[in-house]
Amino acid sequence: MSDYGSISLHGWEFVEVDDGIPFRAKTVHTHRTWARTYSSIPELYIQPESLQEIEKVVNLARKCRRRVVTVGSGHSPSDLTCTSSWLVNLDHYNKVISLDKETGICVLQAGIRLFQLSEALAQAGLAMPSLGSINEQSIAGAISTGTHGSSLKHGLVSESVVALKITLADGKTRSCSPTENPELFRAALLSLGALGIVTEVTFRAVPAFSLAWDQTIDSDARIFNLWETKLWKQADFVRVWWFPYMRRAVIWKADVVTKAQIESGEIKHREPPTNYYESWLGYVVYHNLLALARWVPRITPWIEWFVFGMTFGFGNGDKTRTSAVQPSQKAFLMNCLYSQFVNEWAIPLRKGPEALQRLGSWLQNLKPSDPGYVEHGIPYSAKGLWVHSPVEVRVSDSTVHTSAEKGNRPFLDPSRPDEPTLYLNALMYRPYHKDPPNRATERFYEGFEWLMRDLGGKPHWAKSFTVNKDEFEAWYGDDFKQFRKVRDEADPDGMFVGPWHRRYLLGEGEPLGLEETEVKSELASDGGIRFTGQQQVD
Repeated sequence: MSDYGSISLHGWEFVEVDDGIPFRAKTVHTHRTWARTYSSIPELYIQPESLQEIEKVVNLARKCRRRVVTVGSGHSPSDLTCTSSWLVNLDHYNKVISLDKETGICVLQAGIRLFQLSEALAQAGLAMPSLGSINEQSIAGAISTGTHGSSLKHGLVSESVVALKITLADGKTRSCSPTENPELFRAALLSLGALGIVTEVTFRAVPAFSLAWDQTIDSDARIFNLWETKLWKQADFVRVWWFPYMRRAVIWKADVVTKAQIESGEIKHREPPTNYYESWLGYVVYHNLLALARWVPRITPWIEWFVFGMTFGFGNGDKTRTSAVQPSQKAFLMNCLYSQFVNEWAIPLRKGPEALQRLGSWLQNLKPSDPGYVEHGIPYSAKGLWVHSPVEVRVSDSTVHTSAEKGNRPFLDPSRPDEPTLYLNALMYRPYHKDPPNRATERFYEGFEWLMRDLGGKPHWAKSFTVNKDEFEAWYGDDFKQFRKVRDEADPDGMFVGPWHRRYLLGEGEPLGLEETEVKSELASDGGIRFTGQQQVD
């Protein structure tokens, strides 16, 4: 489709007057999540390059009675971004509008990917205060789904957001901040795409820094003993990967190295050696072992032992196995390897040892006479269940920089409002985009989610989970009601609402005027589930 012209929709034609504002859309596009867990075929795939174009998309969608979905990298494994209607991608709306080197305040077009932002900041001697494990997301996508890092000094990535602009269903763009439209700001900081299109982000960066990091290996019993006293306080950033069948853990810790220390030569950058896990051979061998385990699930613990040992060694102890000094935007990152389901929950940090001990006891079917046994209480059988590793264990603390009183805590922030938060991420690989057999993923997540609920947890919005609207309403209380109120006022006809939002945010009820409803979900030939929806068309 050309930039201008006419749009043919379901047998009728909407002829667009040439107003000088392009409408960059095409009709042939298949949207897939990164893990290929879901896919859909939108009616139109639109890539605007200016605010005027974004506003035009919304105005046309309202006239054509279409739902609008915004997507970035598609890294979330859920059907949140699936649609048969209009899919908007902001990859061409990705510029740094302004950047103040003195204050660190930068104004960004919302489609900029985190790796592009990191590069631009580095050139100006700045950096993002914290990052997650990947940098493929757009800045708008990262904040809209509650992305976090791993540090007791930081909470969500959105804590560094000073102000936002968002185009609402009426086609007009509003500014919001803790002092201007504060309720809209708190809702838009973690919007789940349900309010409108975030178009501009004002972000506070920090002076550029590097990270001196190392990895050690130890038994989980030892890390449990150090949990309250040392484990999470030993460095500026700490994350742990826990292997339940071996009851061992990889501990990654990193301290900030200033730009002055690097420039003076006091500390020098150095890359880590390539390990088995990240080598070409290791990648291929691991992938094929996981594929073999689809047919012989019992070998899964052996695969864990073999790959872990080849990568980190076969012995325990707090001896450093790997270390490096890298620019922060590089040091935070890790290789996600293969297609995977991810189910991540936030629980109180203090309940971490209990969570991992109970989960390990359940997965290994331990008896009271077995070493490491604890009463797990999970009312589901793990007999014949074999799961993948590791469980990613990370911390954050949203109480350091955000609060409802400051007006910069998102209404839907899953982290604890009054204490540090532990994020547990349970993954299941999909070798060659094939699901594990015998309902393994569903069975694992059934037990995992039961335990997380029992420990007072809430799921990470961007991941896979099975929760209903009533649970969310009970967990978030008045904040949930406030988010719904802002959402309903911003988008009363449901232009930005789809089946995902209906399940988790809106609950049962009559569809809104522009809301997209699910027609069917079916297995796709290229892996995952193909979503098909429909809208009411007058």
